[in-house]
Amino acid sequence: MSRNISIAPGEFYHLYNRGTDKRSIFSTEADYERFLALLYLCNNIEPVHLGDTQRSRGSTSGNSLELFFEIEQEETLVDLCAYCLMPNHFHLLVHEKEEGGASRFMQKLTTGYTMYFNKRYERSGALFQGKFKAIHANEDRYLKYLISYIHLNPIKIMDPKWKENGIRDRRSAEKYLNEYRYSSYLDYLNKPRLESKILNKEALPDYFSDSRDFQTEITDWLEYKEIS
Repeated sequence: MSRNISIAPGEFYHLYNRGTDKRSIFSTEADYERFLALLYLCNNIEPVHLGDTQRSRGSTSGNSLELFFEIEQEETLVDLCAYCLMPNHFHLLVHEKEEGGASRFMQKLTTGYTMYFNKRYERSGALFQGKFKAIHANEDRYLKYLISYIHLNPIKIMDPKWKENGIRDRRSAEKYLNEYRYSSYLDYLNKPRLESKILNKEALPDYFSDSRDFQTEITDWLEYKEIS
């Protein structure tokens, strides 16, 4: 996959893509969990074995999801530092480890998920809106901001206009984030769960002294009416 910017080893990037024609790419819990499993499995220099990613056509919850995370990772292609899955798009924050690693990872991820999705829903053709988009986090302040931006995305589900109008009920917004399973927010709070194996937060600068410091940062952003 060629990019309109150069992705260089040692740098951080915000990668994202959405469904073609803005269609939903996650319709059920099983869809979200399959993508989470692929975030782990595809971040590997070794090929993804389709038998590993298609053990359960109907559901990947419970014990089936645990089986995915029991598969041993070889050397990773990128450091995946944060993520958020939304109904029709996704956001990732990655650190490029070796030349071409991010592109290889994204190709494996989107191809693997498209194959799963098309089989499950008996469809064919492209699922995502062209090549993934990439923004270089070339400033320390912007990189730290991206961690909050990515994790605040689920608020749009409960209040699509929160950025423009502000949060009416901050307590409800915080509760919603704490219950949203399909981002790395809970991992930054150090909640024990299988999905923590997806991340390598240690690749980031030490922005937060502990989980409380991270949560304070998120809460501070909720005070603003605009975040873009």
